[in-house]
Amino acid sequence: MKQESSLKKKTISGLLWSFGDMMGNQGVQFIIQIILARLLTPTEFGLIGMILVFVALSNSLVDSGFTQALIRDQKANQTDYSTVFYFNLAVSLFIYGVLFLSAPLISNFFDQAQLISIIRVLSLGVIINAFSIIPRAMFTKEVNFKVQAKVNMTASILSGAIAVVMAVMGFGVWSLVVRMLALNLIQALLLVFSRKWLPTLVFSIASFKRLFGFGWKLLVSGLIDTAYNNIYYLIIGKQYSVKSLGYYTNAAKFSDVATQTLTATIQRVTYPVLSGIQDQEERLKQSFKKVIKLSGFLIFPVMIGIAAVAEPLIYLIFGEKWMTMVPYFQLLCIAGMLYPIHALNLNILQVKGRSDLFLYLEIIKTIIPTTMIFIVIWMDWSIIVLVATIVLDSHISLFINIYFSGREISYSVKEQVRDLLPIYAISFGMGAVVYGIGRLLPFSELLTLLLQIGIGLVLYVGICRLLKIKEFDTVYDLLVPVIKKIKPAKTG
Repeated sequence: MKQESSLKKKTISGLLWSFGDMMGNQGVQFIIQIILARLLTPTEFGLIGMILVFVALSNSLVDSGFTQALIRDQKANQTDYSTVFYFNLAVSLFIYGVLFLSAPLISNFFDQAQLISIIRVLSLGVIINAFSIIPRAMFTKEVNFKVQAKVNMTASILSGAIAVVMAVMGFGVWSLVVRMLALNLIQALLLVFSRKWLPTLVFSIASFKRLFGFGWKLLVSGLIDTAYNNIYYLIIGKQYSVKSLGYYTNAAKFSDVATQTLTATIQRVTYPVLSGIQDQEERLKQSFKKVIKLSGFLIFPVMIGIAAVAEPLIYLIFGEKWMTMVPYFQLLCIAGMLYPIHALNLNILQVKGRSDLFLYLEIIKTIIPTTMIFIVIWMDWSIIVLVATIVLDSHISLFINIYFSGREISYSVKEQVRDLLPIYAISFGMGAVVYGIGRLLPFSELLTLLLQIGIGLVLYVGICRLLKIKEFDTVYDLLVPVIKKIKPAKTG
């Protein structure tokens, strides 16, 4: 009983700090994104979008799946950490060399000459990130997100401030480049300083083989997943236009504020916690089931609600010049509502040590969207149809993830769908009403937005209470003690 209480306290504390970290970090970056969007043009965002796939793939290669292997390994020691550090650093230097030499080829592919210098400078972030992987893994393994929250917030504020100043001074796309580099550098420096960890002069072949034996499958699956998640930048930049890519890039960044905050918070806290009870089958299933249902209860209405109020929201935040991105944003929100559920199911495969199955699933799931993308390009359909394939793929992939992860903990597709379907239906019903009201109201964008949010909140809470959704009571019970603590502080 004492162990159960300790696990619950550790999980809740980790969730709160992780959520605070993600909300604060994403909140700051969101504000910076708004300012930069008003100072810069869609074309300048499009140029960065063209090379995001190369940067993302490079960072996945540097990690090489070792982070998850170290977090899962309850007996990892200094030799293990040092071995991984030196390997990551060597890989990052090699990848930077490849990107430096490949810059002209990438530039020719997109027919954008200035990409050469942008790639060669921005790719330095790959080397910088190699220094922060071990400290971050250590903090995550301990479910210590307090330090990471402070580090990420500081880095976001400082890098954002630098980027805004540069944009005001007329540096254009380079303000975005420097922002990304500064963010990586400040995070790496602060994490290393906070952890006070240094590698020892040792590289263990045995340690490398043991960790890589688990991590290499996650590496390959991570590369496949990263390639797919970023392939749309590549296709839109090549098949359509730089400006269209700019709209898509900003829409993706905007939708990621909510999606990544919730997904990363849940995933990085539940993975180390569930890893700690990986051998307790029934306890693992029940804990996972509670997290799944609570995640759907919180995430589904948020993402559907944001999609429903997209028009007045984007107009007020980014201005009229960005209104073309509205349908992209709405579709990405609908697809993104399932990402945290994807992440949780994939966590189970890692917790159970099934990195082989993890890789197998990524290969299967890549075939489906690749086929859809090929059809869209072959039929010469619009960019909206291309983005819509992301929504379809998100739903298909979820069923695949649920099926295989469910087998590991005896939590079938039927059970999980039954647990999530009520909230899914309520969220879409609420979203449809909110969207319809927004189309009918003859008020200003600000008043329309406020009315839509208010109506959506009342509608969702009312239906959940009427249908006696248990997760409503869970959230209510968690919030009441927090509210009671805040009230005396205000009156005093």
